[in-house]
Amino acid sequence: MSTRISSAVLFLALASCGREQPANNQALAKVEAQARTDAAEDGRILCAQGGATLARNCTIEQTQGQGGLLLTVRHPDGAFHRLLVTTDGRGVVAADGAEVAKVTIVGTDGIEVALGGDRYRLPATIKGAK
Repeated sequence: MSTRISSAVLFLALASCGREQPANNQALAKVEAQARTDAAEDGRILCAQGGATLARNCTIEQTQGQGGLLLTVRHPDGAFHRLLVTTDGRGVVAADGAEVAKVTIVGTDGIEVALGGDRYRLPATIKGAK
């Protein structure tokens, strides 16, 4: 069974040392928080293909599989990536294919996942973040 993310925001648990945001990043954090709120309302997340700018036009589907929670991120053109939510602090890993997902912490409540030439911004709970 598959569930499209809509009113509930997906939270991924990541282990991380607590970090404070520099003052110049606070405005960016506010914009990103609003983007997450908007995404929760319309079921879309920020994403980009290739070198494109991030835009809120990808959808996410959640499926519970044998290995855990699977996320299928879909681009408007039909391209997609599947991610497996981990419980070991990495956040997510590529669920299939030969490419490795690179996860970067963004602010205190999000991650950016780079997979192939694509990037995704996902809300996340960062353990130890202030």
